[in-house]
Amino acid sequence: MTDLATRADSAEGDKAAVGVESDDAASEAQAQTTVIDGPEVRDGPAVPDGPEGPEGPGSPDDPDEPGLEWAPAEPRPKKRHLALWIGIPVGVVLLGVGVTSAILIAPGVTVGGVPIGGMTPGAAADAIQSALDETAVVLTTPEGDVVLTGAELGAVVDAKALAATAYGEHPLWNIGAWNPEPIPATVALEADEASATIRDAAPALYVDPVDATVAFDPAVGAYVVVAAVPGTGIDVDAVGAALSEALAAGDASIEIPAPSQEVESTVTTAEAEAGAAKVNAMVAASGFYVGEERTVPVDAATTASWLTVKLDAAGAPDITADAAAIQPFIDALPAAINRDPVNAATIANNAGRVLRTATDGVAGRAVTGTDGLADQFATQLAQGNAALQVPVAETPFQTLTVVRLLEVDLSEQRLYLKENGAVVDSWAISSGKSVTPTYTGRYTINSHVRTQTMRGPERDANGNPLLDAQGNRVFYETANVPWITYFNGDQAFHGVYWHSNWGRRMSHGCVGMPIPRAQQVYEWSANGTDVWIHD
Repeated sequence: MTDLATRADSAEGDKAAVGVESDDAASEAQAQTTVIDGPEVRDGPAVPDGPEGPEGPGSPDDPDEPGLEWAPAEPRPKKRHLALWIGIPVGVVLLGVGVTSAILIAPGVTVGGVPIGGMTPGAAADAIQSALDETAVVLTTPEGDVVLTGAELGAVVDAKALAATAYGEHPLWNIGAWNPEPIPATVALEADEASATIRDAAPALYVDPVDATVAFDPAVGAYVVVAAVPGTGIDVDAVGAALSEALAAGDASIEIPAPSQEVESTVTTAEAEAGAAKVNAMVAASGFYVGEERTVPVDAATTASWLTVKLDAAGAPDITADAAAIQPFIDALPAAINRDPVNAATIANNAGRVLRTATDGVAGRAVTGTDGLADQFATQLAQGNAALQVPVAETPFQTLTVVRLLEVDLSEQRLYLKENGAVVDSWAISSGKSVTPTYTGRYTINSHVRTQTMRGPERDANGNPLLDAQGNRVFYETANVPWITYFNGDQAFHGVYWHSNWGRRMSHGCVGMPIPRAQQVYEWSANGTDVWIHD
């Protein structure tokens, strides 16, 4: 009896001698044996486990029963793997081609003149920027050519975005997107960086501008502008456009005349004029104030002597002030500001009615302290404020009421001016004649006339109307009577230029006096002032 292991070895030896089983043998073996996952199962009746199985009667362990042996197992035929080994590499190749076609840019695609077909977006972005970095601009100048590369000028394109656009619109797998129109690329230069590079390479191409400034002109008493002077430099945009042109054409360099342009000053003349206007407005209000009153004005030249005025980059005034120069003016403030109060005076009549204000009241004041005022004023000036409030203590004024009276004593032919019952002035007058008397009584001033022609009837010695030979009434008429102050109908105080008989009754009822005295009464007595005429 041969065990299974020996048979298996024999079968393996036979296969080694024959080489590869014939197709018929393989088919036969396949007919005899079926391979499934788990133990091999042979064709034929099933052999149960248990008592009637291998350990039951007839087993080698029972010597009384005839021996029963399993037929030796035939070796499992080997499977054919040739097609598998051929198919795997081909599949891998085809898979690689498919993956590659899905991540590469189509043939014939160019961005800004740079061919990027067959590249990944990342490689394409690098290629675009690299081409720009290596592209040169040759600036021709009278002093010689200046050659600068895109890298030196800090030229950039949005290479990643351009490459992404190229791939998105023209992937390799889409044959219809091959060989498209060139994709334009805009070259950008950072102006300051490019200008600095060009200036370092060709300083003769640049002339610095001169900023506008302001200065105080004593001749005009104000700040005036010194105009800006423009400079010259290179037009960076034109250089960038030349780089774009060279890149699009696929040229390694491009030659252009150095593109000159005017360079504006940082502070323009217009900005300086606006700044000067602000400073002049401030200086015009310069002074030391008590409330709204500009108590001690400071002229423009003096204020300017305290200041240093510059303009910042936007043309706004940058002011500093010298506190030490201001201090002497601070020290002089008490003498200029301190004052005693002035009492107010109102004119009234005997009835107590206020007729007018004769004198306005003025409060007294005194500067309370000057410590730190110079520094404070310097700070204010730097902030554009030239009005310094001076601290003062005020003393209020009192209001006095004056009752005025014009008293005429006909017996004395004299006028008295009285205030609060006291005579303040007096002089001789000429009142009405006996036939045209000045009427006694108490009156008030009712109107003032600067000059007038006076006219009225003449009377005879008996007081009757005077008639001419034809029986017509006779009238007097006096032109240009000055400084007329009416108190009783048509009777008034006025000036007289046609006689000087003062102290005598001479008029048609008015109280006449020298012209200067009539003006005094006119100005001294308000409407409503009391008048007392008596014998």
